[in-house]
Amino acid sequence: MQSSLEKLRKFFRLEAENKYANSAVIGGLAKILDFWESEARNEGVSEEIIQLVASRLRDYHRLTPASRADTLKGVWKRIQGQADAPLPEPVYQSEATAPSTEQEPALPPEVMTPRAQPQLETAAAPSRRPAPSRSPAYAGAQTSQTPVALNANLTVLHGVGPRNAEALKKLGLYTLGDMLYNFPRRYDDYSRLKPIRNLVYGEVVTVIGQVQSLYERKARGGKMSVIECVISDGTGGLRLTWFNQPWLMNRLKEGMPIAAAGKIEQYLGRLVMNSPEWEPVESEHLRTNRIMPVYPLTANITQNWLRRQMEQVVRFWAPRLPDPLPESIRQAAELFSLGEAIQQAHFPDSQEHLQAARERLAFDEIFYLQLGVLRQKRDYQAVVGRIFDVPEDWLSERMAALPFPLTGAQKRAIEDIIVDIGSGRPMNRLIQGDVGSGKTVVAALATMMVTRQGAQAAVMAPTSILAEQHFKNFARFLVGEGLLHEGQLRLLTGDTSNGEREAIYAGLASGEIKVLIGTHALIEAPVQFKDLQLVVIDEQHRFGVEQRAALRRKGEHPHLLVMTATPIPRSLALTLYGDLDLSVIDEMPAGRQPVSTFVLTPLERERAYALIRSQVQAGRQAFIVYPLIEESQKMEDLKAAVDEHDRLSKEVFPDLKLGLLHGKMRPEEKDRIMAEFRDAKYNILVSTTVIEVGVDVPNATVMLIEGANRFGLAQLHQLRGRVGRGGGNAFCLLIPDKADSAENDRLRAMSETNDGFKLAELDLQQRGPGEFLGKAQAGHVTSLKMASLMDVALIEKARKHATQLFSLDPHLSQPEHALLAEAFNRFWGQGKGDVS
Repeated sequence: MQSSLEKLRKFFRLEAENKYANSAVIGGLAKILDFWESEARNEGVSEEIIQLVASRLRDYHRLTPASRADTLKGVWKRIQGQADAPLPEPVYQSEATAPSTEQEPALPPEVMTPRAQPQLETAAAPSRRPAPSRSPAYAGAQTSQTPVALNANLTVLHGVGPRNAEALKKLGLYTLGDMLYNFPRRYDDYSRLKPIRNLVYGEVVTVIGQVQSLYERKARGGKMSVIECVISDGTGGLRLTWFNQPWLMNRLKEGMPIAAAGKIEQYLGRLVMNSPEWEPVESEHLRTNRIMPVYPLTANITQNWLRRQMEQVVRFWAPRLPDPLPESIRQAAELFSLGEAIQQAHFPDSQEHLQAARERLAFDEIFYLQLGVLRQKRDYQAVVGRIFDVPEDWLSERMAALPFPLTGAQKRAIEDIIVDIGSGRPMNRLIQGDVGSGKTVVAALATMMVTRQGAQAAVMAPTSILAEQHFKNFARFLVGEGLLHEGQLRLLTGDTSNGEREAIYAGLASGEIKVLIGTHALIEAPVQFKDLQLVVIDEQHRFGVEQRAALRRKGEHPHLLVMTATPIPRSLALTLYGDLDLSVIDEMPAGRQPVSTFVLTPLERERAYALIRSQVQAGRQAFIVYPLIEESQKMEDLKAAVDEHDRLSKEVFPDLKLGLLHGKMRPEEKDRIMAEFRDAKYNILVSTTVIEVGVDVPNATVMLIEGANRFGLAQLHQLRGRVGRGGGNAFCLLIPDKADSAENDRLRAMSETNDGFKLAELDLQQRGPGEFLGKAQAGHVTSLKMASLMDVALIEKARKHATQLFSLDPHLSQPEHALLAEAFNRFWGQGKGDVS
């Protein structure tokens, strides 16, 4: 009778003869464990060896053939020579003995050559100094129980020498921990391959086929190389085309099986795929019907090599990661464990497992964000703010003195502010209102509520021209009999003279100046208030965290009112501004007519010029906006503001005065040009998007936007809001750079609605959150790897669980939340920062 070890050797040998195809046993090599473990125990085989065999064979089906070969050889070598030795911990290749030449990975991480202490040494234990992780997601997941070996440099991996390690740094991979969070950018699902004959125009798909033909031709007078390749899978053929990639002639060969991923398009009635991503197909991918990860690459790193490196790290280390998320939340939210999620995110068993993995990892990111904004709100509410009473008769008198009636939305915002400043806690309120909805008068009334009781207020705007505009508008509301006198309202910008600055500094320190309006000059050291009690920040997303915090520190827990003219979708507001109370001004003032918006083709440009000329003849002004400031090789067909200003001045409007404004001008030059346009020294202002925010030119009635299909909806809507501010009819003309782009969904939406909130939701769906993110959120939101800010359901689920947890343990001080507290503090940089 054969012993259990002899049987094992027999199966290993048969598997080797089958080229490690996991076919030595029907159902896979792991099936032998059903009987082998009990036999081995009955024969007295050491438990360490039994566990070694079991652990290796259970993961065997996930490995590549090369890794399988090394696994079986390593197991058998262990059985032969060290049957009584303890189960080996993963140890590492010494830097001193690292191979001098790069080589393909061979050994899985559990049999790396000696380097360090056992892998379960924790980050809290004394150890060698770990290499820093550059991965925000990994940093957020670390706890004191995270194996310190995950901070090891990648050269500890067998097969990764200094040269490859340097290349991997370009991908942001410095440590083993970074690799765990280096998620695929897409997947090739070999379990759901679609035959070429079943392809449909417009779908994005991965296809497998053999290269049937390959040739290169020249286009555009020999300046462009076009590679055309036909692949076939036996059901049909598909033409693949690449532009200016002549090296593909050496990499693709007839008869080579490849996977190509891209969008199916049509050319001359045939289906084609232009500029697809591709890679050679290894036979085991097809045999195993796996979902294969596709990772970002850099020079000298191939997909197959990186995939194998990722597989050995993920397979071993993912199950050993401690999970900071409490088990109660995991169960209530129906989430994978962290280790399972990371494993399935890299090498999913099915599409369902992949979706569940992504949901868990996305939940973590949003959960930490929500805990952060809840903590911020708690910290604000924990301090005492001065109480300001607002008598009803005083408020009625002030509102009656305004030159126009307030809308219902404006009144509701004012009521919110009154409650806040009378609560005894610092106000932290965001006023969100569409372009022209009347946020400024609300801020001015809030300022009056504070200054009437002797306190001071500061109003910060992102540009000098906008600060000057606020100064003039606030003066209309605040200066007068029974209010402030002119000297108590001052303006401070980069242009303010030294003598005037000294007078402002003195007036602030003495308390004589009650309201200071300005740019970031307000946060300079010499600016010291006697009693700052209200901070108003306009277009708050244009300022960084430190700038806002610096201004707030100039008072003792002052009330904070921030404003934005960018309508923010609900899902984004929950994520970015959960620490702020929100007031929405969603009504337009009486008499403000919607801007008539039209989409024109490039051939209809003369119609736009005719409308501009007629409006100028009627005494009005116009903007013409371009997306670039100079010609670019990548976007040759786009108009550049500098070149077009010259052409328009000479050929189209030679009898009119045209100004030019673009982002490369100095700030003082931009302010001068804008002020001259506001004062009607120019009939037309040719500009880039620097006029997007805040500029008030009531006499402007036409906004012509060239290359309009290149802009996001939020940007287009902001630009449209620059005209029609003086009442009467106003027009926004959108001209895409190509005629067929006139059917662009964004442009069509612009012509159909003036509702900024509807447009913001659509923009979030089409272009993602980038249009709405300012400096405040750049550090955390843009580092999200899995979470989608369009997933309202997930955001609300994470917020619900974060709120419940926060109500039970706001300081995360309970023992069962210790790991979560560590991970949370790392995610938020040890508690530093401000997301308001």
